[in-house]
Amino acid sequence: MQRIRSLKTFGHLLKSGCEGVNISPSTSRNYSHGPNSFGLLFDIDGVLVRGTTPIPAAKTCFKNLVDHKGKYKVPVVFVTNAGNCMRETKAEHLSHVLEVEVSPDQVVLSHSPLRMFKQFHKLCVLVSGQGPVVEVAHNLGFHDVVTIDMLREAYPLLDVVDHNRRPKDRIPPTKGLRHIDAVILFGEPIRWETNLQLIVDVLLTRGNPDNIWSSTHYPHIPVLACNMDILWMAEAKNPRFGHGMFLVALESLYKKVTGCELKYEALIGKPSIVTYNYAELLLRQQAGRLGWTTPVKRLYAIGDNPMADIYGANLYNRYLQASQRTRAQMQAKSGKLGVDSQAEIFDDAPLITQAEIGSTSGAYMAAEDLPEQCSSILVCTGVYSRDQQELPSDPPQTVTEKHIFHGHRDFHFDPSLMQPSIVAHDVKEAVELVFQQEGWALE
Repeated sequence: MQRIRSLKTFGHLLKSGCEGVNISPSTSRNYSHGPNSFGLLFDIDGVLVRGTTPIPAAKTCFKNLVDHKGKYKVPVVFVTNAGNCMRETKAEHLSHVLEVEVSPDQVVLSHSPLRMFKQFHKLCVLVSGQGPVVEVAHNLGFHDVVTIDMLREAYPLLDVVDHNRRPKDRIPPTKGLRHIDAVILFGEPIRWETNLQLIVDVLLTRGNPDNIWSSTHYPHIPVLACNMDILWMAEAKNPRFGHGMFLVALESLYKKVTGCELKYEALIGKPSIVTYNYAELLLRQQAGRLGWTTPVKRLYAIGDNPMADIYGANLYNRYLQASQRTRAQMQAKSGKLGVDSQAEIFDDAPLITQAEIGSTSGAYMAAEDLPEQCSSILVCTGVYSRDQQELPSDPPQTVTEKHIFHGHRDFHFDPSLMQPSIVAHDVKEAVELVFQQEGWALE
């Protein structure tokens, strides 16, 4: 794992990749809240819903979060690792189950930050996942998209695990496809064996399955993966495998065949910093619509998964603290901080890996644009349950305590990052505690 020691800002890249986001606060309504300027980041699965079933406390909570006109009292953004739909579809679903209006620009899906990765938008990309993957890819800015189904139809001899899908009477001709430049993994597919086989084919042939496998094709073409969740919570009593488990299988297969590590150009979705940076930009947009004239200083991230939600919020908080220290140090030395002056932002910070940043491109917002802190709140209605698991301690409290790391291979295990700022029974209690801490009345 690579320690980040030189990160230059590219806030302009984040802003240009977030089309339609106006980060200037609206002045149409004078709601200047002074120091009590905070925003809420909500996970969805296990916090607001279980599968398609709403959690009762969530509906009550959101009725209290809006006024009699249906306007939010504080800025709210929903941050989920789901990615098998358009954000408009997710917003419509949330509006229905919560019985409050949720707009698409309040929703961050696991793949949403891909809007910023414009260097890939004009390349031919292979996409893996389920749902309207082509529509999602085009909406994010990708122009030339190939699906797994398109690939297997063009090369009918590649997908043969299922005997019923093998060619029967004759060997069909290969149609061929344009050269594939990169692989985008949106989420867990339906047919794992087909996706695993064909993705490995593409990687070992440098994007052209007409070629013969070669381990000399290394490093392989770029791979960008969204959603690293090993487990997630639906209606079942126990967690279900997530896309992170599919990534484990892909990494293991690739290494078994080649002896080399699968490399990622970007890992996106919680707990990567880029996802929280992107969500915070949308939160500032919401604050502007509310008429707030002071920036959002404190974030509260509410989730049910210690590895994704708590680790991610705490990692982002670590990033924010390192940014502030660096800014103070630079100001003390030179009296001002230039836009490209964060080159040593993590020199004195705890370990932060390149994977945890979210991409090989670096950090995102200038230090003066960032909030002061991000607090993590863990609820007990999803993956985490007080009765079924204990949060890891650092160091272990007993000789029998085992640290089972459900994070991605490229993320480091730090038990302190999995310790929430607050543990609440459900999302209603979590929001009540936030409002109490901020000194706000919640009716």
